[in-house]
Amino acid sequence: MQLSSVAIRNFRRLENVEIDIEAEKTIFVGPNNSGKTSATAIFRCFLGGREFKIHDFSVSRMADLEAFAVMGDPAHLPEITLDLWFSIDPDTIAYGRIFSLLPNLTDFERVGCRMTFGFADPQKLLEAYQAAYPAQENGNRGKTLAQYLGTDNNLGRHGIVRIASLEQRQDDEGNPSIHVSAIEPEEGRRLLKQLVRVEFVDAQRNINDDDSNRSNRLSSAFSAFYQKNLQDAGPAAAAHKVIDENNERLTDHYKIQFAPLIDLIKGLGVPSVNDRDLRIISSLSPETALKGNTELLYVDPTRKHELPELYNGLGFKNLIYMAIQVRHFHAQWLATPDNRPLCMLVFIEEPEVHLHAQVQQTFINNIWKVIEKSALAAEEPALMPQLVVTTHSSHVLDAVDFETVRYFQRRHALDEQVPAGIRNVSDVRSLRKFRPDGDVIDGKAVSTEDAIAFLKRYLRLTHCDLFFADAAILVEGAVEKLLLPMMIEKSAAELRKSYITILEVGGAYAHRFEGLLSFLCIPYLVITDLDSVTPDTGAACRGDVSEAKTSNATLKVMLEKTTVAELMAMPPESKASTEKDRCVAFQIDVTVEDKGNQLAMRPRTLEEAFAYDNFTLLREGTITIGKPIPNDLADAYQSIYDRIRADTFKKTDFAMSLLDGDIGWKTPVYIAEGLTWLETKLQPMVVIPELAPVALEDDLELAVALNNDAADVQQGEG
Repeated sequence: MQLSSVAIRNFRRLENVEIDIEAEKTIFVGPNNSGKTSATAIFRCFLGGREFKIHDFSVSRMADLEAFAVMGDPAHLPEITLDLWFSIDPDTIAYGRIFSLLPNLTDFERVGCRMTFGFADPQKLLEAYQAAYPAQENGNRGKTLAQYLGTDNNLGRHGIVRIASLEQRQDDEGNPSIHVSAIEPEEGRRLLKQLVRVEFVDAQRNINDDDSNRSNRLSSAFSAFYQKNLQDAGPAAAAHKVIDENNERLTDHYKIQFAPLIDLIKGLGVPSVNDRDLRIISSLSPETALKGNTELLYVDPTRKHELPELYNGLGFKNLIYMAIQVRHFHAQWLATPDNRPLCMLVFIEEPEVHLHAQVQQTFINNIWKVIEKSALAAEEPALMPQLVVTTHSSHVLDAVDFETVRYFQRRHALDEQVPAGIRNVSDVRSLRKFRPDGDVIDGKAVSTEDAIAFLKRYLRLTHCDLFFADAAILVEGAVEKLLLPMMIEKSAAELRKSYITILEVGGAYAHRFEGLLSFLCIPYLVITDLDSVTPDTGAACRGDVSEAKTSNATLKVMLEKTTVAELMAMPPESKASTEKDRCVAFQIDVTVEDKGNQLAMRPRTLEEAFAYDNFTLLREGTITIGKPIPNDLADAYQSIYDRIRADTFKKTDFAMSLLDGDIGWKTPVYIAEGLTWLETKLQPMVVIPELAPVALEDDLELAVALNNDAADVQQGEG
């Protein structure tokens, strides 16, 4: 049996999400504070013994608590729910056990269990709150209900976990619905223990070589692993045999060493001492012998020189520690003699800590091999846990299948009362469900499968950090990528506060990322070239040639324009799409002024645009294209075009010369417009002032929202 999906409601940022779980490995990715840790924390609360806190309720539900405090209607009280859906193979033993656990089900291949954290007795809660904080003359109370529940374990006293079985059914019209059957609390707890076991390898592993409270010595991990596995008959018998042999030798040693002391005691003249002989024996047990008495050494295989674990790097220790933990959890699950849980889930948070890139890339596959060996050694090859890995590493992402990725995306709350600048809600998107429409390239249809294959290859080759970015900028080539950081500095400095990934995709491929970026709901800017060509032969030409067309596939697909005239007629606002959350920037006319004359020049490439927008610097020689600039503007226009089109013009060298010191150049206008659009998209629409503690109900929701955002960060919300 395996966990196939989970549904989470009203837990921190995760107001209402569904997450598919893979049979082997599921990878949680997303920007910081996007809800990845929340998706693991809810398992700790329901299945790992962690108590719920008031800040675990979603921000949007805090107002419901206060509505209950005012009106007393239990319908206003929020609940946190976690639905677990399991897939079952009817040919396995698990099938029979599930049927005995949930005998009323009619769907024998997919069953569900719902855990709900709510309030046991709403009336008692209201009475206790009102007694603790009586109404004042102005009608307010000393603290809000949320503040009351956040102190003195009041939430724990009034809270309760309810358990129910779930079954997906269809009504008479074929519409799907979920049938919920409540289960008695004691029976529900027993059911959960038999359904699933959850273990955690935490992000804050604090691997070290000392014995401080916040550190874990590897030797202690080995010791704990062995102690737990002494419960198995085989290892226990072997351990006892070794310890018994040493006990006999130590007893003989004690007899000799303590003989003078025993004779001294007998000579004290105490009657009871001489009634019996005294004997000192060794009584070591495997448990006490191991506790605090194991050391991990690193041995030079050639010189046989031993080094303590202090003398090895944190990355190596971290890798060993994770392997020990996962192997230990799996072994304990396999060794459960009676009513072994049918499913096991192991959460590994941020495995990349202290690991260099190459080890990060191989970690996922290697850790799975550790589990496979564990299962084979136990002669239970079918009993494999499911791994859920949360990561911020693009290197880890490179090593996994595209379909195993679950992308956590921060978004603005839909509640109109929440300020638009606060992104305190998250969605989760399964890359397994990503099915882009087939592309059409050069008149030829590209299948959905080929489109996905292209994206997989690109993301793997470029170690793309797209899944951790606030926004993306798609550029044609190396020149744009080199210059873009400085252009951002000059034209849209606020973008430096956001995490932007820059994808070098070429003019023929930017549109092939449109489906993925729309699926992930990541705002993106496309910076591409006009690429003007003659209407008859299709040869490259100046942008102002009559009836010129564009050869740029991105412009033709994304903007559905084929001629340069159509593109030039587009107002700036029409280049952005609110529906697709994207903007396309391409070269536009530049009015060049020189020596009292002016001329409109239309660039077809970035380098041309750079020359026209910085013509004064070009004339002065501060910027050079390796050729003198004619005095006549018309001649200069043609000369610049011919030079940049020439095979001898080195575009990368030109870009590097611009980076060599601040020479006061300007960002080309079309790029500056695009960067400004992206800056506006990412910049908060409102500025939230720092608030003092508030008691007024009108300001409560905002205050709670800000407090919860801070709490999310403290709890490792990422």
